[in-house]
Amino acid sequence: MGNDIIYLNGQYLPLSDAKISVMDRGFLFGDGVYEVIPAYAGRLFRLENHLERLDNSLRSIRLVNPHSHEQWRDILSPLLQAGQDQSVYLQVTRGVAPKRDHAFPQTIIPTVFAMVSGINPYADHERGVKAVSMEDSRWKLCDTKAITLLANVLLRQAAVDQGCAEALLFKDGYLTEGAASNAFAVINGVLVTPPKTPAILPGITRDVILEIARNNNIPCSEQAIAKTDLNDASEIWVTSSTREIIPIVELDGGQIGDGKPGPLWQKFYRLFQDYKQSLR
Repeated sequence: MGNDIIYLNGQYLPLSDAKISVMDRGFLFGDGVYEVIPAYAGRLFRLENHLERLDNSLRSIRLVNPHSHEQWRDILSPLLQAGQDQSVYLQVTRGVAPKRDHAFPQTIIPTVFAMVSGINPYADHERGVKAVSMEDSRWKLCDTKAITLLANVLLRQAAVDQGCAEALLFKDGYLTEGAASNAFAVINGVLVTPPKTPAILPGITRDVILEIARNNNIPCSEQAIAKTDLNDASEIWVTSSTREIIPIVELDGGQIGDGKPGPLWQKFYRLFQDYKQSLR
């Protein structure tokens, strides 16, 4: 199928023909969750991990998963084009309610939507990007991949307005993650990332990076990172499913390391690409 074909509530149809009711709770309340799944050469990447995270997000908002993992694979696979790298976006909302009421309707059918788009890792990864630090103003359930992303949008746009590619977020003086990414730092030769808590999204790419480190005997740690710790960071990265691993070379106007993507990032970039290639 082409990228203009989407899945909506049991049907594959052109994007231009896809319609949902204005009474959908996703539209009215942001009452839903989503996943973004890379597919390399037409093969879904870490599908089980993504679907387990979907299970957790749905459980968090008290919504039963409308499909089994096998059914999700059957739904998403026809959207993919053989041999191409793509990104799958899937969304589940609580569905269309008879009236606008904050309380859950007693009987409702979830709205299920999925689409694909091309995937292109960040074009400036070889030069690195700028970031700015900001107070984390989001809600307390960031481990739920909810479609209510307004706080993330505003934080990311504030970074863009300052000529930066990402905002690094801090709560009570400690790093949580980026506005749309997980964060890593190389401090005293050790690759560190904040531990999994409700304050961060449990990123799939984040987990892959830690697996690669452990499989290659590269020192790594999941630990709290104070803002002051970043003064000693020789490298800072952000990671996500679609942008992969992006080196931050400037934070708040100050240079990180020598102002270029560092040697450990160079090594991880190659290892990550090799891992992707092995899946083809």
